[in-house]
Amino acid sequence: MTFSEALLFPGTKVCEHYGVNPEGEGALIRWMVNTLIYLVISLTLVWVIAV
Repeated sequence: MTFSEALLFPGTKVCEHYGVNPEGEGALIRWMVNTLIYLVISLTLVWVIAV
């Protein structure tokens, strides 16, 4: 598994769960899921460091 595959793993699994090709028409779904997951992780990390 390459580094880019590891970063895209959550969105890829969601697309596979719904039967959508993550490389084709499901690319926006994969992007949205990854963005939301990494946003929550980043905000939590900032919150922990800042407080």
